[in-house]
Amino acid sequence: MLEETLHIATDAFHCDFKHQLCLGHLGNDLLNAADVHSTNRRFGMSYLNTVNKTWVLSRLAIELEDMPREHDHITITTWVENAMKYFTKRNWEILSEDGKKVYGYAKSVWAMIDTVTREPQNIFLINDGAISSYVNADKACPIADVSRVKTPEMTEYTEFKVEYSDLDVNGHLNSVRYLDHVMNTFPLDYLRNHDIKRVEIAYVAEGHWNETLRIYHLEEDELNHYFRFTRMEENGEETELSRLKMEFRV
Repeated sequence: MLEETLHIATDAFHCDFKHQLCLGHLGNDLLNAADVHSTNRRFGMSYLNTVNKTWVLSRLAIELEDMPREHDHITITTWVENAMKYFTKRNWEILSEDGKKVYGYAKSVWAMIDTVTREPQNIFLINDGAISSYVNADKACPIADVSRVKTPEMTEYTEFKVEYSDLDVNGHLNSVRYLDHVMNTFPLDYLRNHDIKRVEIAYVAEGHWNETLRIYHLEEDELNHYFRFTRMEENGEETELSRLKMEFRV
């Protein structure tokens, strides 16, 4: 099988005050599906870590027609659209369990790196290029491609400290926690009256425990917002960690 499908119940404790699945939990469900798919096909993290390799999420776009609600039963199907020497493209489809309702789609770009040198690695050298057997270029994912996310100049920011609950298995700021921290910057009234249509994030550098990070925010208009995560270095320079664009609907 080229695809992997997970069946998920949206538990109440994963939903927000609107009884909708939290964006961060949806993001975790997507990444979990990716992990199951790759692990079952001999190029997952559980194997890669034994040879000092790991997957790094480079770009992610999630586009929603609707957000699953409390106690909905959904399916998340994932597949690899393309594999290159240093990067691979992975997509997702989010449907109701009976397949009649489309909640949304997602696209991503991943890189493989050496956990010691942090250098990019040739994906096709893993298990004799196992990933090549599972590329599915024919399955449609009908949303715009994920981009590098260009952001305008921004001056207003909030700060937070990276803590234990922010870390992933690599000991870095979890890819999905960026989304959680961005959602925390919105007033509750705004989220009450707006729903997420599309979010794009480009990852640039890693965040670490106990670092204080800045979240820059610019509201282009009522429905479109830009964000940047940065870290102030000891020499006074600012290092960019990620760039985001979020589009809402009313």
